[in-house]
Amino acid sequence: WSSVIQCKAAVAWEPNKPLVIEEIEVAPPQADEVRIKIVATAVCHTDLYHLFEGMPKDGFPAVLGHEAAGIVESVGPEVTEFQPGDKVIPLFLAQCKECRFCKSPKTNQIRQGAMVGKESRFTCKGKKVLQFAGTSTFSEYIVIHQIAVAKIDPAAPLDKVCLIGCGICTGYGAAVNTAKVEPGSTCAVFGLGAVGLAAVMGCKAAGAKRIIAVDLNPDKAEKAKVLGATDFVNPKDHNKPIHEVLAGMTNGGVDYSVECVGNVEVMRSALESCLPAWGVSVIVGWTEMFDIKIRPPHLISGRTWKGSMFGGFKGKDGVSEMVKAYLDKKLQLEEFITHNMTLDQINDAIELMKQGKWYHILVLFINQWVHFK
Repeated sequence: WSSVIQCKAAVAWEPNKPLVIEEIEVAPPQADEVRIKIVATAVCHTDLYHLFEGMPKDGFPAVLGHEAAGIVESVGPEVTEFQPGDKVIPLFLAQCKECRFCKSPKTNQIRQGAMVGKESRFTCKGKKVLQFAGTSTFSEYIVIHQIAVAKIDPAAPLDKVCLIGCGICTGYGAAVNTAKVEPGSTCAVFGLGAVGLAAVMGCKAAGAKRIIAVDLNPDKAEKAKVLGATDFVNPKDHNKPIHEVLAGMTNGGVDYSVECVGNVEVMRSALESCLPAWGVSVIVGWTEMFDIKIRPPHLISGRTWKGSMFGGFKGKDGVSEMVKAYLDKKLQLEEFITHNMTLDQINDAIELMKQGKWYHILVLFINQWVHFK
């Protein structure tokens, strides 16, 4: 038995405007769906991209948020994997385990596309409200397809492991799964937001002997070194292109570079920073607004250029595996959390993220209220 829930959510009514805390209705889960009480969510730059940069005309009104953890409240018909009380992480990259893509070890994509659930179970003031990335975790409750939910260890602290739902897997996996960083290698990570710092952590876990962190903000150097960086380079401190600086530091170029900014010029710099003969460069940062320009010799000489979504982790399997790694003390998460805030402070959290100084701002749903009708 399940009924409509009335709860609080931060609604983006239109682009470039503050979110509004509203009372929304969350419908009961339908066949193959799970309704989840969100306990903690983080603010990710992808949410800001949708609100301030991408701004698709048909992308509003919406509830943003996609990096969270919660507890199953109820399940729809034909759901066998989950039951009320399970600790879970919602996935913006689903895993059905049945399609050609899910069965292939070569990809973490899914035939249905990255975003599952074109249907929204949200309404507010009589209007349908879209679910961003199929998840929409800036809401006290969400409904999501069961192929886009990962069950996690009951011992996992939800206010920490929520970060595994996007940023940590995205950066860490870009180094470990996509670049396949080797022991004793040299690496450069461009951009030290949460994703870039997770990439630094991944390079260290893979055994890199030198990890050069690159960012315009010198305040991020210390945190990068805590997570494994051996060097910090600020491009503003040099009067020549950053790839030339890195080439000078590494006898011709790094073995691996990971771009975590979403800027096409930085993507090119990251590629050029790699050793021409065998360097591997991975693009992680997202943008659809510009094209990348390179010259064919940048690749002909032997470099490899790769892209990585969600760090190459298959949704359900990868998230459960990373939660276990955290519980086994093989993964750092506390170091990524800079602020704890409530849903009512969501616009403050977004402003802090826009300043570019913070890695992860956690929104905790401490005083949840809910009405059934």
